[in-house]
Amino acid sequence: MGKLQLFEIRLSESRVVYSPGEPLAGTVTVRLSGSLPYRAIKVSCVGSCGVSNKVNDTAWTVEEQYFNSTLSLADKGVLTAGEHTFPFQFLVPASAPTSFEGPFGKVVHQVKAVIDTPRFAKDHKCNKVFYILCPLNLNDIPDIEQPNTTSITKKFNYKLVKSGNIVLTAASDLKGYIAGQAIQLCTDIGNESGRDTGTVVASLLQKVAYKSKRWIYDLRTIAEVEGSGVKAWKHAEWKEQILVPALPQSMLQGCSLIHVDYYIQVSLKSPEVSVTLPIYIGNIAVNRVPLTPARSVQHIPSVVVPSAPPEEEEAASGYHPMDNVSIPTKSHSQLQRFSYAPGLSLQDVRLDSDQTASPNHPTLCLATGATVPYYAEGTVVPVPTASSLILPPEYSTWGYPNEAPPSYEQSCSSANSSLSNGN
Repeated sequence: MGKLQLFEIRLSESRVVYSPGEPLAGTVTVRLSGSLPYRAIKVSCVGSCGVSNKVNDTAWTVEEQYFNSTLSLADKGVLTAGEHTFPFQFLVPASAPTSFEGPFGKVVHQVKAVIDTPRFAKDHKCNKVFYILCPLNLNDIPDIEQPNTTSITKKFNYKLVKSGNIVLTAASDLKGYIAGQAIQLCTDIGNESGRDTGTVVASLLQKVAYKSKRWIYDLRTIAEVEGSGVKAWKHAEWKEQILVPALPQSMLQGCSLIHVDYYIQVSLKSPEVSVTLPIYIGNIAVNRVPLTPARSVQHIPSVVVPSAPPEEEEAASGYHPMDNVSIPTKSHSQLQRFSYAPGLSLQDVRLDSDQTASPNHPTLCLATGATVPYYAEGTVVPVPTASSLILPPEYSTWGYPNEAPPSYEQSCSSANSSLSNGN
């Protein structure tokens, strides 16, 4: 019996990324040093999703299958010494979801081949992973071109007996973006107190929810920009931008086990107060002119009556003027790691706040990086995942909040109540 020297699957034109509805063609190649009897040679095209409760565990607790087609390449016979090539072709289903890889689950599409040998002999198997990209057209989402605005007022105490209010309002120019676009962010902060605030931080967050025995939430900070605090009795405006790196799209259409959402969170460190703006990340940009976010921000009146102003700072009339100031940016951190094809090296790129150039980005990006889940069985140590195709940014770990951000439905239907309870 001959020795199997080569058994592999080759896709036409060495393609690795396909769109739903496209033909997928290739060959199965077998090279032998002698004869090999077989009962059948088959090739299958399979798409599926698996989710586990443990990091990087492929013993899935929940699975779902999207398609499974099998072709018979050869019936019972004998393969002689030499090289044999068997062509095949499948049609990628129109309903196939975009490929995705995360620490708790994957959407995987692959071609599998098997040489079914006679009884008591070992079957020979091989497989080839390919990737599906189902582009998300942001223009299909209602009101995507409209500014995204939310506001919250929080009362807090300081110096034991005194109290004040913080009015935090944040707005983005759009509700959806693609890789390489800049999120234009406008933040208004009204400090109606005699105490300076802590720094203000704007973050782009990614939340991936995995449906296992229970929902597992993986929350990461993708990019973060920090501004200075607001002095007592000041009304401050902060204008910044966050560059969107290559990221998995917001919705894995056709997949019910993995949900991907994105948010912009603007927060003050002291007193603790934050607002959250749900956004979409897609593949086809909004084709309408965005509105200026500042137009949608409800500016705070220049004169307010504080609830309990300090006597040494209180004017004789009982009113306190609110001076308008601008907040300078302290730091703009956005670490990107890209690999556009197998074999390309990774480069760390630190984007400073004065950089405006948009980077090139791959057409497909898999979710990778270190993570700490909100729920998982047993002791979990953050473990980086890996992909031989494309690596997106290596995100920093987000240690708080203790709960995942609200869903899109919750944000849209009850934004005020959700955001008020965000702390």
